[in-house]
Parts: sequence; structure tokens; C-alpha cells
Amino acid sequence: MFKILLFLFLSTFSLSLVAQDSDSLAIKKIANEVLINGQAYENLRYLCKKVGPRLSGSPGAQKAVEATARMLKEAGADSVYLQPCMVPHWERGEKEIGYIRTANGGRRNLKLCALGNSEGTGSKGITGTVIEVKNFAELERLGAGVIKGKIVFFNFEMNPTYITTFSAYGESGGARRSGPSKAAALGAIGVMVRSLASNPDDYPHTGATQYNDSFPKIPAVAISTNDAEWLSSQLKKKMMLTGYIRNTSRMLPDAPSFNVVGEIKGKQFPQEIITVGGHLDSWDLAEGAQDDGAGCVQSIEVLRAFKAAGLQPNRTIRAVMFMNEENGGRGADRYLELAKQHSEKHLFAVESDAGGFSPRGFSLDMSMERKEKISNWKGLFYPYGVYDFAAGGSGADVGPLKAIGTALAGLRPDSQRYFDVHHAATDVFESVSRRELHLGALSMAALIYLVDRYGL
Repeated sequence: MFKILLFLFLSTFSLSLVAQDSDSLAIKKIANEVLINGQAYENLRYLCKKVGPRLSGSPGAQKAVEATARMLKEAGADSVYLQPCMVPHWERGEKEIGYIRTANGGRRNLKLCALGNSEGTGSKGITGTVIEVKNFAELERLGAGVIKGKIVFFNFEMNPTYITTFSAYGESGGARRSGPSKAAALGAIGVMVRSLASNPDDYPHTGATQYNDSFPKIPAVAISTNDAEWLSSQLKKKMMLTGYIRNTSRMLPDAPSFNVVGEIKGKQFPQEIITVGGHLDSWDLAEGAQDDGAGCVQSIEVLRAFKAAGLQPNRTIRAVMFMNEENGGRGADRYLELAKQHSEKHLFAVESDAGGFSPRGFSLDMSMERKEKISNWKGLFYPYGVYDFAAGGSGADVGPLKAIGTALAGLRPDSQRYFDVHHAATDVFESVSRRELHLGALSMAALIYLVDRYGL
């Protein structure tokens, strides 16, 4: 009996080693294809330099739809199609102006930009005494008696002790997302928000605010971290400071747009769908290279690599360029709506929306059983510098698929430099390394290869 059990164990172990060797060779084939012949970097160059900013509802967004549909066809997708969706259409307007006047008559011009979806001030701008708050509890303690008629300065610094910078971003981001409405509820006439940046710099970082319709929609701007530090230091001197803001941004009626979809049909289980994606829209201050041109071209590269390496998937692999992640999430909502409408079976979805920096791992949002299965593949990723497979969020665009039981993952690159460029004028093509971008693409392709071969 012992000999039989030993034989069965050794046979299973041997088969496991053979499978790992086979997988290692297949992943190496994918890696070589991407690292030698990858097209993601050149596709990103086109998206940044020929298309440029791609804010939802803008002509740039439509150009991006057309460009990425072409890229998917050139990558060898079996089919390419568009999913119509209506998206918010916000326009920044003229270059914003803002400054601080001190009690002694001095003036400091601020480096600022309107938050996405912000109301405008009108042509004359607004002027008011500046009040600093460092958390929402402090805002509530001050109350309407202090806040009414003032410009509130939300100085929510990103916590520098968090090694994972996205944790700091999530914690401090409330000022930008809901701060304007919370201040308006207490009678504020406008808001200045400290930019969500990890380092001191002179670049304001935009991003969406979400108005609460129960309160007035007051103008909201982000100021650079250097200006925020200066402003806070002046207020510590108990000086009376007057702020001036002028922005002409406005919200227009919803506009038609599209998700862009390309897919390779599975040979054995074509009804099971594996999604890889990024969001096509970007803010209007720069080229949207890291956020999220990188994720889009990496997703296209996954399809190209499968085709070029001669790998015919068992399941359908679908690359999706989601529209309107930045200020509405309408593309993600539409993707889920159509998945339900067509009774599609979505097995797995992975998103790249954390920049094109060196990949370090994947965050996994799925059952424990599925996490353990993916974790067993860790050894296949170590040669590529990818080692961190941990529970966590996936991404705003694939996240809604959780409602239909889809296992989710997010590519997690090194995050230390991401918030130097996130939502700022520095998010340009030159900030992206070809090598790092392609390593991220091959990592996603490798994970998809394994999910496709073994299921979840």
C-alpha cells in the first residue's frame, strides 16, 4: 500500500513539475515577444503626441476611440467593436487665476487649477477670507459660524509614512472628492484643496469632485503642494489672509462616447470571458501617459503578444479601453450593463490603472480559494520581478463586475513616483520608461495565460 501511495505521489509531483516547466516556457515566450517586439510604447507615443488630452466628451476622447480601435486591429484582434455610452462633458475654460493677499498688502500668485466637475466663479471671480482645516472633524467643529462666507483651504497632506502611496491617496482624497460640498453645507463660497502629491512641487493636481445636490455647488480648485505649505505657514502666524479665485469651468449636457473593445475568441470555452483593460479618458492638463494611457496600451499589447507568440486561448480574451473613469465611471457601468444584458460569463478581469512603472505584483479581489490558486503561481513570476500577490482592490473600471461574480485583480507597479505626475501637467509621454511599460504588459499577459489555461 505504501509503495502505491508513494508511486501516486511521485507521479503527481512529476506531472506538476512538467506543467510548471511548460508554463515557464510559455511565459518566457510571451516575455521575449513583448520585450523584443512590443508595440505598447510606440502606441503610447501616438496616443500622447498625436491625440493628447482625452477628457470625456472632448474631441480628443473621440480621436482616442478611433486610434485605439485601429491599434487593436493592428494587434490582431479577431474582432473590434465599440460600446456606446453617454458621458459627462465638463470644460475647464480659461486658464484659472488665484492669489493670496496678506494683511500687510503682500500678494502671492498661486499655482492652481480647477477640480474636475467644478462650477465656475463667473468672470469676476470670488474673494474671501481663507480658513484652513486639516480634517473633516475640524471643519464640523468650526461650523457655519466661522465657515460662512469664507474660502475653505483643505490642507489634507498625503501621509508620508505610508509606503504604499495609494493608501495615502485614498485617505487624503476625501478633501477633493467631497470637501467642496461639505464646506458649502456650512456656507463657504469656495474651496482650495492641497494637491494630492507625494512630494513638494509647483504643479497643481486636478481630479474629480462629487457635488452633493442638497447643497450649493461652489467653485473648487487645487493648489500646488508648495503653495499649500506656504499658505499654511502664513496662517500659523495668525495673519488674516484674503484669497481670490477665478475659473470659468462649466458642465455641459452629457455627450455620446464609447468603450473600445477588442477580443480573441477562445477555442474551447469561448463563452467564458477574461477582461484586461485600462481607461481611455484622461484629464486635460497633460497627455495622460501614466494615467491611463499606459494601462490601455498594455492591454492592447496582451492581445498582440498572444497572437504573435502563436498562443490560441481556450477562453475569450477581451481588451477594453474604458471611457470616463476620471469623472463619472459611465464606461464601466455600461460594460457591466451589457454583460448582464447579454448574459455573459465573466471569469476574470484585470485592470492596469496605477501607472506604467515597474510591476511588483497584483492585488486580488476574489474568494480565498481563488486567491490561493493564483498564489500558487507566484514562482513563475519571480524571474520578472513580480512577487506581491495580496488581497486588495482591483480598479474602478473592472470593479463593477464583482456584482456578477467575476474574480478581479489590479496590476500593482511600484507606486513611489506615481503621485508626482498623477492628474498633473507632468503626466506626459516622457515620464514613461519603455522597459517598465513592457514589463507590466508581459506580467498581465502571463497572469491571463495561467487563468486561461487552468481556470479559476
